[in-house]
Amino acid sequence: MTSAITHLIHHPYQPPAEFAAPQPGVFKASTVIFPSVAAMRSREWKDKSAYTYGLHGTPTTFTLEERLCALEGGLHCVLVPSGLAAIANVALALLKTGDSMLVPDNVYGPNKALADGELARWGISTQVYDAMDPADLAAKITDSTRLVWVEAAGSVTLEFPDLPALVRICQARGVVCALDNTWGAGLAFNPFDLQPGTAPALAVDISVHALTKYPSGGGDVLMGSAITRDLALHHKIQRLHMHLGLSVAANDAELVLRSLPSIAVRYRAHDVGARALAQWCQHRPEVVQVLHPALPDSPGHADWKALCGDAAAGLFSVVLDARYSRAQTDAFCDALQLFKIGYSWGGPMSLVVPYELERMRKHWPGHLARGTLVRFSVGLEAVADLQADLEQALQQLALSAN
Repeated sequence: MTSAITHLIHHPYQPPAEFAAPQPGVFKASTVIFPSVAAMRSREWKDKSAYTYGLHGTPTTFTLEERLCALEGGLHCVLVPSGLAAIANVALALLKTGDSMLVPDNVYGPNKALADGELARWGISTQVYDAMDPADLAAKITDSTRLVWVEAAGSVTLEFPDLPALVRICQARGVVCALDNTWGAGLAFNPFDLQPGTAPALAVDISVHALTKYPSGGGDVLMGSAITRDLALHHKIQRLHMHLGLSVAANDAELVLRSLPSIAVRYRAHDVGARALAQWCQHRPEVVQVLHPALPDSPGHADWKALCGDAAAGLFSVVLDARYSRAQTDAFCDALQLFKIGYSWGGPMSLVVPYELERMRKHWPGHLARGTLVRFSVGLEAVADLQADLEQALQQLALSAN
């Protein structure tokens, strides 16, 4: 007869299988139990047909991967601990010493830092191209180019490129095209069908997504994904994913699964708030330029309209008049009460960050006014309250210049 503690560990009870609820179950495991050695040796996790070890997937993570594929129009997905980890996973899976990569000048900053740091140390070169000039991308692709990153809208400055044109150039040259789709979130446009109704589909090869933002929606989860429709590409990404031992926590996957059903409603609410505040800022004397793809005079507006129709994320940036110093701009951000100072976006709380654009770009973009750039992420607060907060802080900024 076994002892009580052994009986406790090996208790035979199994709950009935017929259980259904709005949210999927949360499965936590490092060890996965096999019924036999033969079963252990025969199981394959790579196609989601079985489970072998917690690192390689559970019902919870497999479910999240499939739902993200449905959101973005892909077929294969890997989950990683952050959006930047997804970018790194793709780059390291596809590039080797002697290869080169192209990134837009307005790419997500840590992507460029990865290229200038680790990738350069490993003999992988990176060139920067002008996302608003497809001809510049075409001219810079060489025989050693193996990966091109595109981003829509651009990081911080929110220019919207002619994404179909950039993708066509990559296809014509046989170069893998990877999109940072965090801004679009799988809602503004379909990265795997950029021109609906035409065949064959015009598509990026890989869509990377910082699930930290809109899919999570709470500002409390770090996670990323890399999605593709190409099985061979997926296997390359998946292989490196396995070799690096990347994984996500079951409770984090649960939080994203819980938030996904409301992503479209939240995305629209963020959009409405950001658009209203961006339009209001256009009439402020302290502001010399407002950057939001839906504004007719924002760089790439026509390309945004053609691809996205009327959908946009909850981000906008302003360029404050050059008469305001860096210190005065920082004081303006400090004076905001509802807009909290913090990185990231997509959560319920509005955020603000001032940027030193001259440190982030190869050259000051010709389509941007001179001044100091401040980016806003609009949360889910009442728009009138956020507008009042901006007004009082801008008034303080104006007084500081007198």
